[in-house]
Amino acid sequence: MRLAEFDFDLPADRIAQFPARPRDAARLLHVAADGLHDRVVRDLPALLRPGDLLVVNDTKVIPAQLEGMRGGARIGVTLDRPLPDGTWHVLLRNARRVAPGDAIAFPAGVTATLRAKEPGGAGVLAFDGDPTAAGVLALPPYIARPEGPTASDESDYQTMFAERPGAVAAPTASLHFTPALAEALDARGVGRATVTLHVGAGTFLPVRTETVTDHRLHAERGEVGEAAAQAIAAARDAGGRIVAVGTTALRLLETAADETGSVQPWSGETDLFLLPGHRFRTADLLMTNFHLPRSTLFMLVCAFAGPARMKAAYGHAIASGYRFYSYGDSSLLERAQ
Repeated sequence: MRLAEFDFDLPADRIAQFPARPRDAARLLHVAADGLHDRVVRDLPALLRPGDLLVVNDTKVIPAQLEGMRGGARIGVTLDRPLPDGTWHVLLRNARRVAPGDAIAFPAGVTATLRAKEPGGAGVLAFDGDPTAAGVLALPPYIARPEGPTASDESDYQTMFAERPGAVAAPTASLHFTPALAEALDARGVGRATVTLHVGAGTFLPVRTETVTDHRLHAERGEVGEAAAQAIAAARDAGGRIVAVGTTALRLLETAADETGSVQPWSGETDLFLLPGHRFRTADLLMTNFHLPRSTLFMLVCAFAGPARMKAAYGHAIASGYRFYSYGDSSLLERAQ
């Protein structure tokens, strides 16, 4: 598969700079076996059945964007994930100005020593102090904030399910949920289970290889607990459908599934890269935002719902004025058979 197969033209004015208010007023494109249907997110209860189970990601976004100084050089750092020895895997900007052994000074009295550099601007930092005390939200680069994240972003870029700190970026499909929508889903008889995948800094990195299978995803930490695994099994046994809320939840479920497709309790790091040809074993539907061209997430939705159907869906969304990316509208995809 070539990278160009996942390209499309997106007008700049389709990139959402602010979320819909209220959150569940965002548009929702239902990509079904019988065609494309324009809805809104608050229609979700009517699109699901009693006994269906939503699987949501309860990760919480941390202030992962740091600016420090190594002598007179300004060094940008995006926290990626903590390592077992207490150091942090990070992405560096202006990496050529810092070498292993160098110290970097950050605000709030936080300092760090560069332990190692890796290809592509990654590295390992040992912090003296809590690095998040010196950080701000690492908003995606396509959300224009010349002065940095606003007070509104602090709440807008956090989901109502956020409980476990550790993500660099929000699991954006869940940004559309409100307490009122959750109550309506409960009343409909739709269940909910939570899993955790801490989205890493690698989510912001573009694919640079022309052959997509040559691209390697950064590992991300995740966990499927016993309660979630049991809820998924019970819903399946009762004839309910599994609805992955977000690509993060879907990647985690596929990682935790055994050969039969049964989701098992699991904890660890995953770098699972879902491409067309993958046989999905866990989710029947996927709720997800609209993704960047040539991105691993657009490849994932093509794998889930079929490349031809997703290219048609994205063409419809662009022509119909849907808003794209993290603060944009959403879609509900039925899995290709």
